[in-house]
Amino acid sequence: MDAKESIMALAQSEKLKTGIIWLSQLLQVHEGLGDAEARGAEKLITALSGMVMNEVRLADRVAGRGPWREIEGILEQGMVMIRSGVPAEALFHLTQALSHVTNTADRAMKDLAEGGLL
Repeated sequence: MDAKESIMALAQSEKLKTGIIWLSQLLQVHEGLGDAEARGAEKLITALSGMVMNEVRLADRVAGRGPWREIEGILEQGMVMIRSGVPAEALFHLTQALSHVTNTADRAMKDLAEGGLL
């Protein structure tokens, strides 16, 4: 990655890691809720998952090369689980996506450090 791509990849990765962690936490809380509360949580889960997916698409546009489309596919599998009524099953996919995003951030930081920019 060149310096610009690395900076954008690092910035987007940090936002994505935060969003994925929030979404994972919300899914875990959802498991212990009653019916009425669960319906409200599902609306929050849907909204937050949409925001995370938008950030992945933005990363693909602004950060250039990277595993963004692969990450998007993994997250989409998780969203299918959520929409299918088994949100707890989405945690596996979110964990996979988080691992890919973390690896991308690490690679970007390494590139920036080698270039003397970090």
